[in-house]
Amino acid sequence: MAIGKLHDVDVEGTEESLFAEINITPLTDVFLVLLIIFIVSAAAALQHEKEKRELAEQEIAEEKRSGLKINLPSGTAREVDPTAKSIIVTILPNGQIFVNDTEVDEKQLDNIFRSAFSRNKNTQVVLKADAGVHHGRVVGVMEKAKRIGLTKLAIATSGG
Repeated sequence: MAIGKLHDVDVEGTEESLFAEINITPLTDVFLVLLIIFIVSAAAALQHEKEKRELAEQEIAEEKRSGLKINLPSGTAREVDPTAKSIIVTILPNGQIFVNDTEVDEKQLDNIFRSAFSRNKNTQVVLKADAGVHHGRVVGVMEKAKRIGLTKLAIATSGG
């Protein structure tokens, strides 16, 4: 803001006037920077929501393909190699066990693990246990796989 005298008429002060001027250039610059920040933030938020929606759609599609409804515990660690051969063992809250979407008896797990180990020693065992399944049951299946020699074990979780 600039303030100054416009003119002096005489020493007795009969007529003086002031002028005042506000420079709005810095204010305009600040508003433009804020506008750019909001635009970039909105675009990033939309992209994040889109990725979450796509992940949820993939999970729903996977559940529909398998036909098994499982309430997985949440977690974000990713240690499974998606390119490696895997056996997916699903444990439902009522005690049913599925291997690659086929219901099996717990006694058959040893034979399934042995045949997988004989085909490929690096076969991964992915456990998809419902959140309501007792911990001991999951550990028992893991111990069976380890006893056979399948040491690459993973516990499936939901993405949240």
